[in-house]
This record gives sequence, structure tokens and C-alpha cells, in this order.
Amino acid sequence: MSKHGADGESMRTDGTQDAGRGWENAQPIPESYESQAAPPGGRHGAHHRKARGRDSTPAKAVRGSAASRGPRSNRDLVRTGIRGLGQTLITFGLIVLLFVVYELFVTDIFTNQRQEELTEELLQNWEDDPALDPTLGPDLPGGGLPTVPLGDGFARIRIPVFGGDYVKVVVEGTDPDELLQGPGHYVDSAMPGELGNFALAGHRVGKGSPFLDLDRLLPGNAIVIETAETWFTYRVMGDPASGDYDTDPSGIPGQEIVSPEDVEVVFPIPGVSDTDVEPTAAYLTLTTCHPKFSAAQRLIVHAVLDGPGLPRADFPDGPPALTEN
Repeated sequence: MSKHGADGESMRTDGTQDAGRGWENAQPIPESYESQAAPPGGRHGAHHRKARGRDSTPAKAVRGSAASRGPRSNRDLVRTGIRGLGQTLITFGLIVLLFVVYELFVTDIFTNQRQEELTEELLQNWEDDPALDPTLGPDLPGGGLPTVPLGDGFARIRIPVFGGDYVKVVVEGTDPDELLQGPGHYVDSAMPGELGNFALAGHRVGKGSPFLDLDRLLPGNAIVIETAETWFTYRVMGDPASGDYDTDPSGIPGQEIVSPEDVEVVFPIPGVSDTDVEPTAAYLTLTTCHPKFSAAQRLIVHAVLDGPGLPRADFPDGPPALTEN
């Protein structure tokens, strides 16, 4: 708004008028005298009307501009809200994406690094004193309760159909800290080669993904467990010829999908809740989440020991089952 416009607005407020910028210091003119001294049709009246015209036009423009800004301000608020919501959703999406990338890829890197460390530690321990095999308990000849500290590696698992480079160190325990390092052994289950159920848990996606392809195992496929002194070969239960998982005389399926609450799958005799029944065979059970990217169910693979264990000293390159594909 111009200075004339501002002066005119001020004068209309207090009931006085200005005849021009030269009159700024003059005394206010009473309205009756103004009408006599400056008739509406005279020169001063014309000048006054012209001045009022100049002063009133910006005021109208200002009032019109303020009125027109009202609706635009409301639209701006809506646009600002939508923009803010969009930015929030984008930020949330990026956070979720980063979390997924971390879970699927970054944790794999950490677990693989830890597996390398565990492999070095395990092989060094076996080389230093293979007789100190923690999988053998002190009470029973050839077996017994494990003496493995939680989180320590004590064996290696190999699955030939997954490729010759599939080798994972098995650690003691199945809590999150243990499974972050690799496949974990259920602490109350049997040890490799023992009668009962040597049960392992492992992540299917992320954290090394040791059991990512567990659903690819078919009846008859070999699963080899390596300890300090012995190779143990287990085979997935079922009929290798037909691929039927449910043909074993024991009634134990080679593969099944259960709820997380069905803990009987890791009992000494898989699926038999009566723990007073003594097992007569050596089983291996692998458990992981199902389906992929979900923990709603559990994918279970059962295998049975195929013959006695083979000494590592006599078979330094592993049992014949390692060459199967």
C-alpha cells in the first residue's frame, strides 16, 4: 500500500481529510468549514475527490487481495497436509525397506563371518586334542549328556544335495543369540550318533539362511554330521523310489509342516509325547520356519542314521555319501 493510501485510511478513521502531502502539519479542518471553503464543484473539491480516489483504490485492492487469499490458504493447508503425509509414508517405507535389507542380507554377512570364525576355532580344537570331543558324555560309553557350553560349536553339518560347499558349524543352543551364529542344537536332545533324536534348528531366511532350501530334501537324501572323531550319515525318511515321505514303518514322516507349538517333533522319538518309551533308533530332526519370510508354521525334516559312524581318521575326506548329488 502506498503512503497516500495509508494516510487516507488513517484520516477516514478519525473523521478528517488531507488536501495533499503539503498539509500534513496543518490543523484538522472542521467539516462545515471544508464544505464552505472547498465546494464540491470547485477546484479544491475536485482535488479532494481525486485524492480520495487515489487513496481508496489501494485499500479496495488490499481488501480484495485479502479476501482472495482466504480460499487459497485453505487449499495450501490441504496440500501441505498431503505433502507431509506423503513424506511420512515415504520415510516409513524407507525404514521398512532398510530393515528388510538388513534382515535378509546384512545379517547373512555377519553370520557367515561368524561361521568362518567358528570353523577355525572348531578345527583348531579338534587338531589340538580330538579326544576331548564334547559330544561324548563322561558317564556313558560312546555317548551321554553333552558338555558343550551354549554358543560353542561342536560339529559340522553337510548336505550334499545343496552342493559341496554347504558346510555349517552347529552350535549348542537354540536361543536367538545362538541361532544368529548358525544352526543350533536343542540342548535336551540326543547328540550325533546316539539313540534318540539329534534335533537342530536354523533360520530359513536371513542370519545365514542355513535351512533356506530344507523343502528340497527328498526321501533318501543324505545329511552328514561331522564330529571330532566320527562321520555320521543320516537319510531323510520315506521311500526314495516314489518320493513318498510317509512310508517308514515307524510312522515318522520324512517331512511335515506343523505349528510352532508341536514340540513333539523334537522328542526322543519324533511325534511320540510319551518320553518313557525308549528310542530304538538314532534320528536327526531339522526344524525351520515355514513358509519363507514367515514364522507362522514350522517345516520339519526327519532322518534316520544310516549305519554306524565312520572314523575321521580312516575317512579324512568324508564318507561316500558326500559325493552324492
